[in-house]
Amino acid sequence: MLPIGRWLLLTLWLVAPARVVLANVITEWDEKAVAFLAPKMPPPLHERELAMMHVAMFDAVNSIEPHYRPFFGRVPDAAGASAEAAAAAAASAILTRLHPESAAEFQSALQGTLSALPDGDAKSNGVRVGEAAAAKCLEARANDGASMPDDYRPRAKPGVYIPTPLTVASQWPHVRPFALTDPSQFRPKPPISLNSAEWAKDYIEIKDYGGKNSSKRSARQTEDARFWLATGASTYHPLARQIAIKKGLSVVDSARLMALVSVATEDAYIAVMDAKYKYEFWRPITAIRNGDIDGNPQTDRDATWQPLDNTPMHPEYPCAHCITSAAAATVIEKTVGMDGVSELTLTSTTAPGVTHSWVNFKAYTDEVAEARIWAGFHYRFSIRIGQEMGRQVGTYVAQTVMLPIK
Repeated sequence: MLPIGRWLLLTLWLVAPARVVLANVITEWDEKAVAFLAPKMPPPLHERELAMMHVAMFDAVNSIEPHYRPFFGRVPDAAGASAEAAAAAAASAILTRLHPESAAEFQSALQGTLSALPDGDAKSNGVRVGEAAAAKCLEARANDGASMPDDYRPRAKPGVYIPTPLTVASQWPHVRPFALTDPSQFRPKPPISLNSAEWAKDYIEIKDYGGKNSSKRSARQTEDARFWLATGASTYHPLARQIAIKKGLSVVDSARLMALVSVATEDAYIAVMDAKYKYEFWRPITAIRNGDIDGNPQTDRDATWQPLDNTPMHPEYPCAHCITSAAAATVIEKTVGMDGVSELTLTSTTAPGVTHSWVNFKAYTDEVAEARIWAGFHYRFSIRIGQEMGRQVGTYVAQTVMLPIK
């Protein structure tokens, strides 16, 4: 039997087929896929699968309405096919191949979409086009390095105990990007010197504001910290969906927007993990409990210091939340912008009952970044570098792939 949560998801897919076409087939399938994938695997892994799904959906509908350069290639003889059928078939085919144990769910969801479309050649050809685009995408990403084993080697001295939980995405520096030329294309300079005044300033800030029992952190800063304990696609895909729906984008333009966001954020994860595992900079909980050995007289040790919540299991520098949020925001701003959209809103699985809103993307990305200080996870210099990297990745993606046909 399926778990109750999975039955509920399947039910939602089946009971609202008409809404798919009336709203936006691209954003509907994104919402379904994020709900299915995000709880199953860490962000770098689930964002790769979302990027594959969205690239396949884009190539499918762009084969029918060729307004942009394809990502992997056009499907021949696609004129006149149903874009809605093609998009749904592409999404279902990608998810089915990646998660065959849930094939029945994806096929049921696909039939829910197709049942709202008129029967005929347009629908059947749309399914053919979508499946062909998915096959091309799956072939292109089959050996991209994502299935490499985790062979991270902790730094240790013989016989000396170190904490033993497995790190997250240690193989991701070796994953082939979707758009970037190399994982290290935007690799930043090394972290700041431990002897510097900036290190002492950032150390003291996070020690004071990021501790579990901080008396300096405000109620709103605590709320922000808990709100952004949520990670991955659920923290930026809903914003792209809102943009697509509120601006009334066509199917092909929605497909392009969601594909650009997914490609940019997955490449941002590859880039940030490349930097993290290159520099292996210590997290605040390690630094603060060892403040007497960093060579800086201004960094006092706190033997019992803890962050607000459990520290993520990968190196500190740079900030991953910062690069992915900035990459998503940048690619949206450089392609469709926020004109006509007065506000963006988001809820969080880690702050039940709380809704945050922003009138522009700078307010959104700044909140994301500073929340990592308030949570005790990242230093201020790291969030600054993470945001810079995100803007670089987002700009590069927006300027190099799926460009309009002139």
